[in-house]
Amino acid sequence: HKPSFVLTSAHRRLHAAGGSTAYQQYVRHLNRTLPEPDQVERFATGYQDYLQAPLQPLTENLDSSTYETFEKDPVKYAQYEKVGRNRMNEGHLEFEGTDSRDIAVYQALLDRVPAGSEETTVPFFIVPRSSIHARSGSSVIMVVGAGRGPLVNCSLRAAASAERKVRVYAVEKNPNALVTLQNMKAEQWGDQVTVVFTDMRRWKAPEKCDILVSELLGSFGDNELSPECLDGAQKFLKRKSYTYILDRVYHWDADNAGGISIPASYTAYVTPLSSSKLHSEVAAYKDLAHFETPYVVMFQSVAELADPQPLWRFDHPNCREVPDDPDEASMVLSSNLHNVRHTHVTFDSAHAMTVHGVAGYFESVLYDDVIISIHPNTHSPGMFSWFPIFFPLRAPLAVPKGAIVEVDFWRLTDGKKVWYEWCVQTRLEVSEGPEGGKRVVRLTTSPIHNVSGRSSWIG
Repeated sequence: HKPSFVLTSAHRRLHAAGGSTAYQQYVRHLNRTLPEPDQVERFATGYQDYLQAPLQPLTENLDSSTYETFEKDPVKYAQYEKVGRNRMNEGHLEFEGTDSRDIAVYQALLDRVPAGSEETTVPFFIVPRSSIHARSGSSVIMVVGAGRGPLVNCSLRAAASAERKVRVYAVEKNPNALVTLQNMKAEQWGDQVTVVFTDMRRWKAPEKCDILVSELLGSFGDNELSPECLDGAQKFLKRKSYTYILDRVYHWDADNAGGISIPASYTAYVTPLSSSKLHSEVAAYKDLAHFETPYVVMFQSVAELADPQPLWRFDHPNCREVPDDPDEASMVLSSNLHNVRHTHVTFDSAHAMTVHGVAGYFESVLYDDVIISIHPNTHSPGMFSWFPIFFPLRAPLAVPKGAIVEVDFWRLTDGKKVWYEWCVQTRLEVSEGPEGGKRVVRLTTSPIHNVSGRSSWIG
């Protein structure tokens, strides 16, 4: 940052050693003694209030430099360790100095497989015990969207720390990442990891997995089609299980009920935003399409109207809406209507401001109490893998103090692509007469942006 300083009333000698020269000297002293920027601040240089198009990893193959950038995030995974450390210290392991990507997988392995166990869960079929094939004692982890393999490495380290046997599948469709995965297998992983070059939604897995690990989140949680990808991949998970004693169903352990997904859920949040700078950046394109396109932005010159509110949440595996039957599941997945959303939220304006758009964030539960977030109130400190997302408005809305701002958001699909639509309205409750009656005055209403995905979509 290179801020500008304005000195006022220096001639009034408010301080004994004051005067314009003294103040200038002190400002220069502050600049000289600033601490060195940390890795996050160095990474953010040049990105403040810079509009970026969100990634579309399903339709565009990321290059190695993009993977390398995200793999350097020093805090995104450290948050895992901070959240999970209390449980690690409760009779388990101290994870000091360990890459904190391991924690969610580590906890899951400890919770799901008893120490020294040679058994894993059995399928959720109502059949005699004798008809269930014997299984090996190792847990199966499938990393879908493996990229260049950081989550594969973390799964192997977590298994070693938890002293659990695992077999890992690394599923990736990007040829730019495949070469690195193959080299990692040849030089480090060996037979413990199977590299699969295909789209996770179309792969026919040779076996079911205990843990499905992915890193498919976007700045809005679902804006890189994580729901669509994981809905198609949940068929890899083991079914729920019963405990059998003497060939009879004795107990169903709900805490160890079939395969799990990491992340387990994620929630999108929004709040009205004021930023004349961002509005000017979008307006410079002089067309409608850019006002109907969301952007990933590291906010700097912005002001939010109120704390963000939740829009919607996605849970995985989505057993309630995606059936187990392959034919039925295929019909549900092809229409994708179960992932359509619409939410209406309201915000009270404590002060007057001009709304130029809507800010979006996400919060994700990876496993149990392990959380990552870019929500301002729960932000994983210093995490830079995701910047917030900005949905612009074509015309700024003036919001007086005491007004109510209404935001409507839609997540829509035609079975081939997904898009967002949004609009913002303002209203004011006005007192009438001596009896204190009130009437609602509709102040402004924006048009619905990006109708039918005409300007922006995710394919």
